[in-house]
Amino acid sequence: MDPVKRPDKRAERARHTREKIVGAALELFVAQGYGATSLQQVADRAGVAVQTIYFVFRNKRTLFKGVVDASIAGDVEPVATLDRPWFRAACAAPTAPEQLRAQVRGARGVLERVAPIMPLIAAASATDPEIAAQWPQGQDPRYTVHRVAAEALVRRPDVRPEISVDTAADLLFGLLSPEMYLIFVRDRGWSPDAWEEWAYSTLRAQLCADAP
Repeated sequence: MDPVKRPDKRAERARHTREKIVGAALELFVAQGYGATSLQQVADRAGVAVQTIYFVFRNKRTLFKGVVDASIAGDVEPVATLDRPWFRAACAAPTAPEQLRAQVRGARGVLERVAPIMPLIAAASATDPEIAAQWPQGQDPRYTVHRVAAEALVRRPDVRPEISVDTAADLLFGLLSPEMYLIFVRDRGWSPDAWEEWAYSTLRAQLCADAP
């Protein structure tokens, strides 16, 4: 009989500490800005020693990246979007409309978390130009994700035959962007439900052969 695998209490405590620090940093960055927030303030809000923040994140820039990454993912687990269950399930959907429905719903979850902090990211980058260096340079990671989805999508028999991977990736990248989400939800007052239905309907009309 295989021994019962016991939970790693040390790893669980480390994850919980990371969550507290990231949550506290997000609250303070949003409330008073990246530049005006000190690591001591974050430590006080999180209920940890400031040395703990240095141990976990090394510096303020890396902490900021942790906040943004956690906002994208929805948690502090080091799992890329391409390996997230919702994304894998979307790409494995049997039909193009089902894949688009799942992908738009998953993208909505990401955008609801990320869109509100877009001004924070812009302001932090202006305050500290080295913020951008926290992310790899080159192709936008969002485009990479959408291109993988597009490659899965164009293999479906119910996609318009003239649609290429490039076209599908461009449509996904543009319509499911934080900028587009903010225009409708923040600037025009749409509900997230209304945005999700519009994004799905628009993508289906553009990409699916059986679109109404």
